[in-house]
Amino acid sequence: MTPRAVVVTLVGALTAAVLVAHEPAQATSAYRPVGTAQELELAGYAKVLCSAVFVSGRDPVEAARNSGDILMVSGRDKVAWHVNREQKLVRMTVDGVSREARFYGDQGCIIQRPDKPGISFTPVPVRTTLPDAMSQPWPMGDRLPEEPLPEEIDRAKLDAAVEAAFDPAGLTAAFVAVHKGRLIAERYMPGITKDTQLENWSMGKSLTSTLLGLLVTDGTYTLEQPAPVPEWQAPGDPRGRIRVMDLLRMSSGLRFIAPRDPDYMPDKGYPDHFYIYTGAVDAFAYSVNQPLQFPVGTAGRYRNCDPLTVGSLIKQAVTKRGEEYLTYPQRALFDRIGIRRQVLETDPYGNFLLSGYNYGTARNWARLGLLYLQDGVWQGQRLLPDGWAKFVSTPAPAWRHPVYGGLFWINGSGVFNLPKDAYYAAGAGGQLAFIVPSRQLVVVRLGHSSGSREGTRALNAALRLLMNAIPTN
Repeated sequence: MTPRAVVVTLVGALTAAVLVAHEPAQATSAYRPVGTAQELELAGYAKVLCSAVFVSGRDPVEAARNSGDILMVSGRDKVAWHVNREQKLVRMTVDGVSREARFYGDQGCIIQRPDKPGISFTPVPVRTTLPDAMSQPWPMGDRLPEEPLPEEIDRAKLDAAVEAAFDPAGLTAAFVAVHKGRLIAERYMPGITKDTQLENWSMGKSLTSTLLGLLVTDGTYTLEQPAPVPEWQAPGDPRGRIRVMDLLRMSSGLRFIAPRDPDYMPDKGYPDHFYIYTGAVDAFAYSVNQPLQFPVGTAGRYRNCDPLTVGSLIKQAVTKRGEEYLTYPQRALFDRIGIRRQVLETDPYGNFLLSGYNYGTARNWARLGLLYLQDGVWQGQRLLPDGWAKFVSTPAPAWRHPVYGGLFWINGSGVFNLPKDAYYAAGAGGQLAFIVPSRQLVVVRLGHSSGSREGTRALNAALRLLMNAIPTN
């Protein structure tokens, strides 16, 4: 998700117009963005600052300066904001328009609907069953070995790589590297610790893929089956042909206007891709009630509707079993791989907005990377299906370039200074967690969005040095 990444091409617009004619529309005008861009951006800004203060524990002045531009793309300097610590609420105001976001415990911060403040579900505490992290060795805990690094790792080059990642202009908040399961490098920005829940943004899409993988392991779903979305089951509805794997590959064909679309035109209205973050709507209903724009499986598009629809399938399966949905990720995944806290935020209706609203530590993401590096096996137990790591890291056929897999990005075009077998979770603002099978390596970099350009440049320089610091096998 990059609000400034706008590419407009007449060829793309004409192609989309031709393709959409192949399929009838199913959605109604009720599922289009409502509200002015200013109102919606204000709401997003309020949520971002609320989470920075009440989830991450950051200073509001610092957070407004360094993270406030992520959804408020213009006019941010004119906004007056107020943090009410007693009510755990953030209010944004500009030109007489105000929007608010409120903190709801383990469900994080949620945008308040202007017509009906509050939420339409009961917040649920999320508790780990694991003992204190310092009582257990890494990776199930946080206790690190005291013995020196293996001689095969060049300490000086490793230190140089870490130093390169922390160019001050890049606002890098955390950097962690794990080689052959051992945490070999770790550093944080002043004020940030290994326990700080940092913004992860679209890295949450890869988490969605992982949670769905658990449900494939237990036989609830298969990759090949048509996605059992109730709204798509009417006779003759072409959306009924969308498979689970099409959603994971962001190739469903659903119409969902996003700034990365080659035919995106900013003057045509507020994009659906951001509206699910800022509109305070039922994001699952908004996503599934869209028509097809392209024939199923023919066009790869980076659109939030697909991971959110996958999220709706997860909720559908968990609630059908009679289990608590809001604690499912902790029970089914996090407790099993040593993650004691990861804040997964929801919309006002209690649906995880894992396409972007989630907060976790660098060590959390290193653990998730290790799970994939080990082909979905953790301490001898298979959590993800055999071959799941290969599926998510294989280029999706409908994408024109080898850059996207199954809700993971792929280094197929060599954008990063890593081997081409590397794949990664990525989020706005320079949030990245790399899995590099050929080097038995996991690298995590988290940071603040205002420094994303310089931070990504610094990270790429660090990755080049890191490749020289560790052995090739």
